Amino acid sequence: MNEKVLIVEDEMLVALDLEDMVKESGMKVVGIANNMERAMQAAPLADIAFVDVNLSDGATGPAIGQMLAEKFGIAVIFMTANPEVVAQGVSGTLGVVTKPIAPRVVEQSLRYAMRRRAGQLATVPAEMQVFVA
Repeated sequence: MNEKVLIVEDEMLVALDLEDMVKESGMKVVGIANNMERAMQAAPLADIAFVDVNLSDGATGPAIGQMLAEKFGIAVIFMTANPEVVAQGVSGTLGVVTKPIAPRVVEQSLRYAMRRRAGQLATVPAEMQVFVA
């Protein structure tokens, strides 16, 4: 697994914890962004992104996720304590997991995103709410 992961999260301790989990899953973190501007700067480097809904510049996560997916072809998974905010789905994105997130769920979510990005069948993690494509 050599996928590159972007973490879009404004709580630094949460972001660093997630970074460790991503690395333990065998993938590389290409950046941590806390707002839309930083996420767009790092986007060309990423294959997969975990995106929180509420960031330092407001509730911009859904818009960021849609842009990452549609403009950059990134497999986007939302990770939020408020999954109901994106429960109706966000165009181009894969789904949502609820924080706090366990290392096993991070690894399963990354594997799911990687397989979906490759156009392969993928097992949906039990903790993920998948959006209708």
